[in-house]
Amino acid sequence: MRRVSVDIGGTFTDCSLVWDGQYVEAKALTTHHNLSLGFNQSLSNAYEQIGLSLQDVMESVDSVRYATTLGTNALIERKGPRVGVIITAGYESIIPLSRGRGYGEGLPERLQRDLPMAERPEPLVPIRMIAGLRERIGEKGTVLLPIDPEDVRAQVRRLVDNGVQAFVVSLLNAVVNPEHERIVEEIIREEFPEHMLGSAPIVLSHLVGGRKGEYARTSSCILDAFLHQVMYHGLSTLERNLRDNGYTKPMLVIHNSGGMAQLNSTDALQTIHSGPVAGIYASEHLAEQADLGNIVCTDMGGTSFDIGLVVKGGVKFYDFNPTIDRWLVNIPMVHLVTLGAGGGSIARFDRLRQAVAVGPESAGSDPGPACYDFGGRHATVTDSDLVLGYLLADQYANGRITLSDKRARRAIDKAVGEPMGMDTVQAALAIREKVDNDMANGIAQELRSRGYEPSAFTILAYGGNGPMHGCGIARVLGVQRILIPPFSSIFSAVGAGNMDQMHIHEKSVYLSLYDSNTRELFSDFESLNALVAELEARGREDLLRQGVAPECIHHRLELDMRYGNQLAQTAVISGKTRLESDSDLIELMETFSHDYGHRYGEGSQAPEAGIRVNTVRVASYSQMPTLDLHQVLAKDSEIGTPNEPFLRRDCHFVDVDGPVETAFYQLEDQSIGARIAGPAVVLSPATTFLVEPGWHLTIGRYGSGLLERSDATPSH
Repeated sequence: MRRVSVDIGGTFTDCSLVWDGQYVEAKALTTHHNLSLGFNQSLSNAYEQIGLSLQDVMESVDSVRYATTLGTNALIERKGPRVGVIITAGYESIIPLSRGRGYGEGLPERLQRDLPMAERPEPLVPIRMIAGLRERIGEKGTVLLPIDPEDVRAQVRRLVDNGVQAFVVSLLNAVVNPEHERIVEEIIREEFPEHMLGSAPIVLSHLVGGRKGEYARTSSCILDAFLHQVMYHGLSTLERNLRDNGYTKPMLVIHNSGGMAQLNSTDALQTIHSGPVAGIYASEHLAEQADLGNIVCTDMGGTSFDIGLVVKGGVKFYDFNPTIDRWLVNIPMVHLVTLGAGGGSIARFDRLRQAVAVGPESAGSDPGPACYDFGGRHATVTDSDLVLGYLLADQYANGRITLSDKRARRAIDKAVGEPMGMDTVQAALAIREKVDNDMANGIAQELRSRGYEPSAFTILAYGGNGPMHGCGIARVLGVQRILIPPFSSIFSAVGAGNMDQMHIHEKSVYLSLYDSNTRELFSDFESLNALVAELEARGREDLLRQGVAPECIHHRLELDMRYGNQLAQTAVISGKTRLESDSDLIELMETFSHDYGHRYGEGSQAPEAGIRVNTVRVASYSQMPTLDLHQVLAKDSEIGTPNEPFLRRDCHFVDVDGPVETAFYQLEDQSIGARIAGPAVVLSPATTFLVEPGWHLTIGRYGSGLLERSDATPSH
């Protein structure tokens, strides 16, 4: 296996290189002005470790996978084309009205509590760029009012006169019958061929989302059209960069649905948050192979802290209507919660609350934290970690960045210490305690809202700063066990390397598997199986177009199920792709009951209210070779004492008075099974493990480690 996987974050670009059994991790600073520069540097840092050249890698590598933040950055900066929307007449206002929730969606919870003071996001589509068409298709696909081609031409010309650069066509009930949307597309291409308007994209809503919900579907299309230009040019530049360096195969782009595809089969909207989703996928793979049980995935990078759930037993957590930036969309997306808490998160004194606040603003990679000495002047979480003694100034990022303790202390004193009347160390401890509490509270809220207790989970701590803050988060949550996964600092890039090529197609339905009024079971298996076959055919076509052999294509059937009219929906994986009898139906309902009871508590099931299916979803995928992570943890027979530390010095810890002598170890000097008692710091080329007092760390394979409370029963 020869594979390159790259995840570009807000601060660092991570690279995972797999080469004939050798696993290499590398990082470089993200170059936002030209992402290919950071990509090349990160890849160079990787292949040089095993004595290869760029030509060696590009000529022989099996695949290059890429997770990008291009779309996220474009939304933040509001850089995109002028989008025009063609919608059914009478529904033009659904976009600016945004279901009456546009003021609050995408805002932190504390701001959602004060909606009268909230500010609406700047609209991506102004009202003058919305055109209504006189047409109507009923909820069952019947044409109630035929479309008038002359009306279409008039509305298209008006949008062109207003300077449209991308078209969105989102007509009522198009997911049931897309005939009118296709007619509109034909007329646009007929009236304004490419040689007149250039490469203005035309986004049809029935191709972007298969579920009903006009506002969310239209928002999805608007975002897709808005991001199309920057994603097309950005990813094309990266692909040309690969071509220029001798790589001839298609570049694979990671999707936020948990799969990947070639660039020509990727919608712009599918790339949002693709890096963190790759980390969740890697966590699922590790949990299954290493039999870890329930885990909560925590990815703490330089800019953000991402939370995901992996529950033993196959329960899938999707966002049915995720909020991207400030807009509600309806694409299937792996559930993810993002907090503004990373190594570069800026600390400040909150005068209103008379307390320290951290994030969501970040110093990023340029200029970065004050201690980077690149011109940054804001105090950050990384600055506090340096002042508390956990970081060695000359060994940060494998020695590529020399940290300035003087600048870190000056920034912390100015931002927090002086306003709060604290010395530098006290202020640094306050910053650390605040950011750990914020992350722990985010995890607790996420777990408890879904019916789980944090104590039943193992924390998976990865990202450049995850192993540094794992003990602090677990202390607040009462969690006993933390696993630092293999290649933890680039774990999302590892996840990108383990993903399958996959496409997801779905469609809104209204099926009653069990009608509580008539007490009858669903019996129209023929129509349901026909729908599944249609979705499978679309997925198969996508994969065949990308060169996947027909015999390598597999399908997975998922159904969004609920009891009666409950709002709580559960994505249930069916054991079969076709339902043909009452026994198949009962087996599916039993799976739903088990998943529901496991999530919300046994006895909470309510079949007496009826059992309904709202969405049928088919994931079509081609399985690819993955890393073998079965033997990550040390065996009982391997447990032993560590080699001597190379340094001892004082560090400061939350809830511990005064400095504490702390041992410093090099990870590469320790054998598998070495058990290190806290307080200790373990340095690896790409990250730092912090073992707080009252914890111990057992070294595993591939740079992994298991942190456990010293008073807890060790597990292996």
